[in-house]
Amino acid sequence: MTPEPSTAPVTSTTPDAGGPAVQLPRGFRAAGVTAGLKASGRPDLALVVNDGPDHHGAAVFTSNRVEAAPVTWSRGVVGDGRVDAVVLNSGGANACTGAQGFLDTHRTAEHVADVLGVSSGDVVVCSTGLIGELLPMPLVLAGVDAAAGALTPAGHLEAATAVMTTDTVPKTAHHPASGWSVSGFAKGAGMLAPALATMLVVLTTDAVVDQAELDAALRSATAVTFDRVDSDACMSTNDTVLVMASGASGERADADALARAVTAVCADLARQLVSDAEGAAHDIAVTVRSAASVDDALEVARAVARNTLFKCAVFGNDPNWGRVLAAVGTTRATFDPAALDVAMNGVQVCRGGGVGEDRSLVDLTGREVHVVVDLHAGDDEATIWTNDLTHDYVHENSAYST
Repeated sequence: MTPEPSTAPVTSTTPDAGGPAVQLPRGFRAAGVTAGLKASGRPDLALVVNDGPDHHGAAVFTSNRVEAAPVTWSRGVVGDGRVDAVVLNSGGANACTGAQGFLDTHRTAEHVADVLGVSSGDVVVCSTGLIGELLPMPLVLAGVDAAAGALTPAGHLEAATAVMTTDTVPKTAHHPASGWSVSGFAKGAGMLAPALATMLVVLTTDAVVDQAELDAALRSATAVTFDRVDSDACMSTNDTVLVMASGASGERADADALARAVTAVCADLARQLVSDAEGAAHDIAVTVRSAASVDDALEVARAVARNTLFKCAVFGNDPNWGRVLAAVGTTRATFDPAALDVAMNGVQVCRGGGVGEDRSLVDLTGREVHVVVDLHAGDDEATIWTNDLTHDYVHENSAYST
């Protein structure tokens, strides 16, 4: 799948990929520790600190009206554009936990602030895990102490590992520029639907930038990357994408270069989210071309990507293009049904709303699937990334809370 827009080069590293681990830009330290929040005993608390000299921050959050306490808290934190640190925990979402859940978030931020010597109002808090259960605060606070003691400029991968839930691998990415860079890590493997996905993402850069430019770069990047990941049409309560700028490189980044770099890292991380989707056997890119507007292209692409019958067909390696057309027809997009074309992995199986090439020519046995729908209605285009619906996905989500 090719992200929109193309933003190479990017280095992404997981334990299976080999090569050097993605490093934090200058001015940042991170750590990931085991606080005991997960019954598995795996790492579950991360801390990322911006040592400056700049302390700019910006974030985008879930649009779910039922939002977790950390999201409510963190919206206030980023309001003034300053972020000194972010603390993240897996093992519990702290969502739908009422007033006590918000007090626990506030207490976590205050403890981080006390340990680091900063203001609690400049500490972002993120949580992920099961909804509807309070966090064991003694373990959280002790984990903050342990993470603060383990902070290092080389702690990027450890932090990425500590926020994993149903993820099978940590997800990191890096984009070098002229004397400065952008790095990031993400968690997410299910409940992937706009706005954003069920994910926590921390981006860092050592570029010298204005806070307003940082915010604009983030919003433009998420609009064409994370907002176009749609695994299962389910929206989380905890989604947070945070970017921090330290200015430690001393190198000024212009707004366009910053936007390209942030988009590159977001696109890479978004692709990793899809590739690690719970139980998925295929990564699917649904591209809609020749649409009357980008909104039309997105609506059609989402209709196909969210169609259960289509996703089941791909799981069975069945190029059933009729399910694609049926999904297209449910939208309000401008098109003539008699002019629709559909290609699957390079084979035009539907031409002019009817039979095209022999569907048996389509090979869906590989991991990658690319579906192209041509509306012949305009000049706009968009791609949505999704995955198939498998037995493993159903099994994993039927037993998530147990």
